[in-house]
Amino acid sequence: MIKKILFLHGFFASGSCIPAQALRQAFASKAEVLTPDLPLHPKEALAFIEDICQQEKPCVLVGNSNGAFLAQIVASRHGLPALLGNPYLEMTCFLIERIGEHEYKSPRTDGYQQLVINQLLIDEFAEVQAHQWDAYRPELDNRIWGLFGENDHLAHFEPLFLQHYTHTYHFPGAHTPTAEEVREYYVPLVEKLYTTTL
Repeated sequence: MIKKILFLHGFFASGSCIPAQALRQAFASKAEVLTPDLPLHPKEALAFIEDICQQEKPCVLVGNSNGAFLAQIVASRHGLPALLGNPYLEMTCFLIERIGEHEYKSPRTDGYQQLVINQLLIDEFAEVQAHQWDAYRPELDNRIWGLFGENDHLAHFEPLFLQHYTHTYHFPGAHTPTAEEVREYYVPLVEKLYTTTL
């Protein structure tokens, strides 16, 4: 039975972003990498991710930035292995500075490239953020790993991650990994996660 990996993209990205493409290519002969476009609103996104997990039974979650924030919540709830790349664990800080209209940085399958950050969205993220550790339990420590870019100038949440988990890794990149960084740093950790935690 072919393994499935679920990749969750960052806030301004989509399922066609460079890290998603790089993961799909790297695992082409080993696993099916699912890279859906996530809903903008976090509660809707969490329900969407949980539906995919129920239907597709991925063996590991891989998230970047906001996708890693969401991955931690879902992985904790369901006991799934997860690699959290530069997790943006306080998304409200990110959003408050960016109120207004924006465009997604990579194409979405629904064709909608516009998004709006408003107070309603920030409030919803605040609520989810306040409860992001609710399903945390110490036995998940071996299953949820963090990967942090040494030149990430956006998210600085390794200390917060380390309040809950102990497995942290580093790569010499920025907030969004390049295709080469995904191949060199993400892929080996994903392989290690799904072979050592199953």
